[in-house]
Parts: sequence; C-alpha cells; structure tokens
Amino acid sequence: MIGRRTFLGPKLGLGLGLGLTLGLSAAPLSAAPRKRPEFQGVVAETSRGRVRGVNNEGIRTFKGIPYGAPTDGPNRFRTARPAVPWTGIRDAMTFGPMCPQEKRPRPSITASWAVEQPMNEDCLTLNIWTPALRDHHKRPVMVWIHGETIAPASAVSPVSDGTSLARRGDVVVVSVTYRLGVFGHLYLARAGGTDYAESGNLGVLDLAAALRWMHTNIAEFGGDPGNITIFGQGEGGAKVSVLMALPQMRGLFHRAIVQSGSYLDIRTPDEASEVAAAFLKAAEIPATELPRLQKLSTEQILAAQKKLTGAASMKSLFGPVTDGRLLQKAPWASEAPANSAAIPMLIGTTKTETTSMIGALDPSVFAPDRDIPRNRLSGWLPASEAGRVTAGYRKFMTFPKYTDLDLFFAITSARQVRQHAWLQAERKAAQNAGPVWLYELDWQTPVDGGKWRSPHGLDLAFVFDNAARSESMTGRGEEPRLLAENMSNAWIAFARAGNPNNKTLPQWPPFRAPERSTMIFRTKSEAVNDPAAEERQVLAALPAWRAPR
Repeated sequence: MIGRRTFLGPKLGLGLGLGLTLGLSAAPLSAAPRKRPEFQGVVAETSRGRVRGVNNEGIRTFKGIPYGAPTDGPNRFRTARPAVPWTGIRDAMTFGPMCPQEKRPRPSITASWAVEQPMNEDCLTLNIWTPALRDHHKRPVMVWIHGETIAPASAVSPVSDGTSLARRGDVVVVSVTYRLGVFGHLYLARAGGTDYAESGNLGVLDLAAALRWMHTNIAEFGGDPGNITIFGQGEGGAKVSVLMALPQMRGLFHRAIVQSGSYLDIRTPDEASEVAAAFLKAAEIPATELPRLQKLSTEQILAAQKKLTGAASMKSLFGPVTDGRLLQKAPWASEAPANSAAIPMLIGTTKTETTSMIGALDPSVFAPDRDIPRNRLSGWLPASEAGRVTAGYRKFMTFPKYTDLDLFFAITSARQVRQHAWLQAERKAAQNAGPVWLYELDWQTPVDGGKWRSPHGLDLAFVFDNAARSESMTGRGEEPRLLAENMSNAWIAFARAGNPNNKTLPQWPPFRAPERSTMIFRTKSEAVNDPAAEERQVLAALPAWRAPR
C-alpha cells in the first residue's frame, strides 16, 4: 500500500485527531534539555478513509494520500476512477511514487533538490502541509502542479516542500503527482475509439480529479474549498493554463499562477495521432491490437517512448491535445478562455530561461564564442528572420556589457518562454474581467561563477521560501533570503485575496495596455512599465514559438 510506514515508537491509544508519539531517545539527565522538534502522529478523515500524518513543529504533514485508483495494468491509458476506500487508519508519512519517466541529465544547479524516489504507474497521490486540522479557519489553499523540465519530474523535492510556505502564510499547501509523458498524453482515440477517448489528456484529467478531491476534503485539513489557488511551473504552468479553459472546473479553483509555462498552442488531433502511431511502431504494437499495450511492462513503455524522444524532454512530444472532447480548441491561441474570465492570474518568467533548458542538455553552449552561429538559433527563429532579429537585439544589447552568449540566451529565452507570457498576459487583460499581474525574475544566481544567470526553475526556491534548501541553485547569503521573502509573500497575498501586493514589495499595478506594468524581482524589486518594449518590437512580426512536434 502506498505511503504505509511502520511505527517504531511506543504503542499508545489513538483516536481521531490524537497523537502517537514516535520513539525519541531522552537527553541524559546531566545534560541541559535539548530542543527537539515536535514529531507526533495526527489523524484526519477523508471521504475514502482515515489517514495518519505527522505534526512537525506545528505543521501537520500528510504524504502519499491517494486521490485516484491505480492506473497501471488494465487501467493504463484510461481515465482514473476515484481512490479505493480503505478501512482503519492509513499511514500518510512517506511520499507516494513518482510517475515513471526517462532518466535525463540533471544540471549541477539542481543537485540540492535531488531525491531518490520509486517510480510506479500507480502514482495518483497528493501531499498536504497545514498549520491545523478541522479548526474552521478557512485558510487559502495553494495547489502546486510540478513541471517536467527539472529532472526528475515529481512533486517530491526539497524545493517544493510546503512546510515553510504553510508556516509563513498560514496557508494550506498541496502538491500533486499525476501522469506524465506517454502515460498521461498518448492520444489513442482515433486508433482505439471510445475505449481510449480521453487518453490524450489523462494528465489534465488527473489534476481535475485531485481538485475535486480537495473540494470535498480540504476543509478537514484546515483549508477553504472556496479559496483555492493553482500554481505551476514549466509544464505545470501549461497544465494551469489548460485547466483555466475547462468549464467543468468552475468553482474548483479561484486563482491561477503560471510560472514559465504560458504555452498558448497545444497539439492538434493530427499531430497527436502521428506521435501515437510512431509510439505504437516503437512498441511493436499494431494499431488493431491496442489491448496489448496493457500487457507491456512499464520498462517496455518507457523504452518505446525513449525511441521517439531520445535526449529531448518528453514534453516535446506528449502533452495536452484538442481532442474535441475535453478541449475543443487551443485555450490561449488567440484569446483567453471566456469561462475563467473572472479568475485573477499571476504570470511570469525568469530572465534567462534557456541557460538551464538548453545548457543542462548541451554544456558546450557555454563555450566562448564571439559569434552566434545561425544554426544555433534555427530552432527558435525562421532562417529568413535570424539576421534581422539578431541585429535588432544588438542595438540594445551592446558589447562588452553583453556578450554574444548573453544575446543567444536572451533571444532563445524570449522565443521559448517569455514571449508566451507577454501574450498570455495581454489576452487575459483584454477580457477586462479578472485582473492579471506580470512579473520577471531578473536576479542572477552566483553559483558556478554566475554562468546560469537567471535560469528556468530559479523562482521555485523563492516561491516556496526554500532558498535555504536550494544552495546549488541560489547559493548562500542574504540576497536569496530576501528574494524568498518577497516572492513567497507575493504568492501568499495573491492566494489570500487575488492580489500580490503586500508590505514587503513596492506598489505593483495590474498588467494593462499600454502601461504593461511588470514586477522585476531582484535585489531591489520594482514595478516597471513595459520593461521588454525593445524585445517585443523586434519579435512583434513573428508568431509565438512552437516546440518541434
């Protein structure tokens, strides 16, 4: 059973909400009393059964709570059913497994976030950090949706531990594990008919199921089901964007934050069917024999996926699809989704997203090079536009202050991530309904001699107030601590009231045309009107970038 653990402490009576103290050796009588963290068992009631977590210095933590039934074997590539009820008290003291995935290079900057966690297709679990249970306090609920770029892709990481955020803001933090890659987005509807009608969007449907679970159960954990914020980074931000477009999500979340994940255009059925056909060929399964997919081992499924993706991120091929069932069209391709117009949004990026997105896979990109070869930009710019765009950037990124490598990262970061955030904020603001705030993290990490600049994922340490657990990413010192204070306070304020303004930041106006106010997070943060004006003008003639499919 996922999440079970054997207690080693003394056996004590346990009732609903009472504690079971774990065995802790007593200090010697001759020594001064040592301060030890409170670490007691606590029990909560869910709609599927009771769970036992721990009270760690005032933050009640529950890990590996199932919100969906097993999704392996005969349930693979099918919509998840609700979790199977259990009797007695289920231990919720260890994280559930992460979704199976290919092992990809881990950049040195994420070393402090490394965890060894089992992988299993039966992975639909969530984790909760809360200051109290059943106290009717109606705390804001912050639901974290992890991405896929920072390997391994998982809700289990020191950087996304919710303890600090829950304590700082008196909020309930929830992280969700869901199906990724081929397990979450293999579009088999055309090949397999109604049996696989929703197979292309299972990762999104898993998250919808988790939100329904929270709507039913989160009050037991001290949270307000009427005030839920979903926030995600990278592919997690893309999932937030998609959830905004689903009418069936009405009332299940009330605020949304997209961090470096404003993907505006998703896969068409033709594109997704082509990928599915290639996957079936790699797995040596004829399209007429789809039930054989259920009999393959997890390792065989991953091996077939790897034949398609190689060293590329799995998000390049597998992601949400306009299947005509869950999604009728790409939700942000031309305008913001109407059904979520009233929901406030917070949208943003880091300054140089691609230093880690590209540099982690290809360290040679950091080699000294006085010229930017045209072929290095071919994935982000049409050949006919590369010269014009490069020349346009050189006008405001002059040598020696900016090197050619700075220019390369500026162009690729804008094309791959930042331009999408600008457009998403524009389309949200154009609704003249729920407000939207735009931000950019410009602070440069000093680690590895500063070569990473402001990489993709840097914001996670600050948003979760976990800079102290992120030294390989942020380094040490007062600056990371202050940034963590500023960003986590802004996220908490937004979750509480739909507005990120708070006493630790200067005034931050909502994003509107033509001012385009943007909060620039750095050592001394400030709101600036249209800070990317020159870049936007250079890129204005180009459509939003699409990942190779």
